[in-house]
Amino acid sequence: MSRFIKYFFVPACFLALAGVAAFSRNSNRPENKTPVNDKPKIINIVNFIRLLEPRDAAITEDVLYQTVVKQVELMKRYKLGGTFLLQYDALIDPRYQKLLKSLPRDKFEIGAWWEIPQPMVQKAGLKWRGRYPWDWRANIGFSTGYTLAERDKLADVYMHEFKKIFGYYPKSVASWFIDAHTLNYLYQKYHIIASANCKDQYGTDGYTMWGGYWNQAYYPSKINSYMPAQNAANQIPVPIFRMLGSDPVRQYDNGLGNSRQGVTTLEPVYKHAGGDSAWINWFFKEFTEGASMEFAYTQAGQENSFTWDAMAKGLEIQFPLIAQLRDEGKVKVETLEQSGRWFSSHYKVTPATAVTVNEDLPGSNCKTVWFDSRFYRANLLWEDGSLRFRDIHLFNEKLPSVYEKQKATSNECSFFTLPVVDGYLWSKPDNLAGLRFKAVIDGKETVLKGGDPVISDAVKGKLSVSWPLKSSAGTLVMTFDERRVRIHLENDKSLSWRLDLTTAEEVKLPFKNISDKKVNASFEGLNYSIKAVKGKFSKPGDGVVWRLSPEGGDVILDMAGGNSE
Repeated sequence: MSRFIKYFFVPACFLALAGVAAFSRNSNRPENKTPVNDKPKIINIVNFIRLLEPRDAAITEDVLYQTVVKQVELMKRYKLGGTFLLQYDALIDPRYQKLLKSLPRDKFEIGAWWEIPQPMVQKAGLKWRGRYPWDWRANIGFSTGYTLAERDKLADVYMHEFKKIFGYYPKSVASWFIDAHTLNYLYQKYHIIASANCKDQYGTDGYTMWGGYWNQAYYPSKINSYMPAQNAANQIPVPIFRMLGSDPVRQYDNGLGNSRQGVTTLEPVYKHAGGDSAWINWFFKEFTEGASMEFAYTQAGQENSFTWDAMAKGLEIQFPLIAQLRDEGKVKVETLEQSGRWFSSHYKVTPATAVTVNEDLPGSNCKTVWFDSRFYRANLLWEDGSLRFRDIHLFNEKLPSVYEKQKATSNECSFFTLPVVDGYLWSKPDNLAGLRFKAVIDGKETVLKGGDPVISDAVKGKLSVSWPLKSSAGTLVMTFDERRVRIHLENDKSLSWRLDLTTAEEVKLPFKNISDKKVNASFEGLNYSIKAVKGKFSKPGDGVVWRLSPEGGDVILDMAGGNSE
């Protein structure tokens, strides 16, 4: 992404960004013998192309073109196919046309990058409002900045030009964000197969996408492209893949205490992450070995705006490793279109998936797992032997995006889902929010400590997490499915445990009412709830927002309560 910003760290887990063991299997983990085609680990190499970079006079059109030439050369060297996405100004440039037409169709896909530059707007008969021929502001450079009728005109202009040049309509259209109206129009009229949007981030470049389906891919609601739909009738049947390969441990907290997040991703321009061999080897080790349920996904590649000099080192580390993993049968390297076709042929609604880190970088004992379904997402984070739900957000296809009725007038855009636990927005650097596991031991309340969790996706549709406790003979066993979370304590019926939600002071919370069986909340004008099928909610005070206590050793939460009350 065009993020010329510095990055920020919080202490927990961030001290581990120096050094990592070689790419090898942890002998303490259960060996996953599942064939890659059964639970595939999918990598898309997606490079998108802009014609110009107005923010830096040294980044000329030729520098940008030569960047793409070098990307093509490196991909060919390692026999890696991939997807090139063209912004309209690059689409109409003869040099890019010649270069991309020369690529073999069975290995490379040419698609659309949906940022809106001056020639595209003027071709549609509209007035250009930008400061430069390409202006990245949300109300100018993205479809959200235009009326619904104008969005249709822009789509027709691009598609007509693309077909005139290449002889067919593109099957993949991606952007940092595309409104649902445009996405549905492109699907119905031009039959696109796949889309992609930015990773979750807060404020980066003025684009906030927070609380969504954290990775992999999802079918969006017809009235909100960021919100996963719960039902086929209310979804756009075009899977949206999440881009950039976020660090599952560190990206979420990056920038805590600041107004904008930093970036810790697979993008090769970031020297502490996608440009560092230690981080890269660690990332792909966890990617290939961690429980992912249906499939794992990540996107490699980089936009040409960053230039070849900035990305070369990272790509020259990543691409041979990706080729090696492909040759070993551990990953599938596909175009975005191929992944979109596969997804649509396998799933009629958004499936449940997971992203697992069993072993962090040296210097950190953090572990994490992200669970996503069409109803909710949840994140567990282990730090120094303790455990908290760092994040829970519910999904509701009825929550509209404001950009589906009106065009954006601000230079920033925001997309949200329904918060239940938000370890970023409800935290401060010295007071991290979360839903923590606690117990009363010898009459004293304490945060539970435990050993290494075992995270398994052996049962289809379920993610199992077993966490052996240190202060007890018990083991907490958590089971996630697409609608529910069950938490059960095994081997110790005497332990008085519970879950406490705590946040930093003076943060705005959505909760309206807390009763024994339900927490009611309201966000962006929509009422929603989280329900205890088993267990009881309470409001004990003393800094605890709400408490969840088990019944008969069990907690069962209905996470499909994102529906309006």
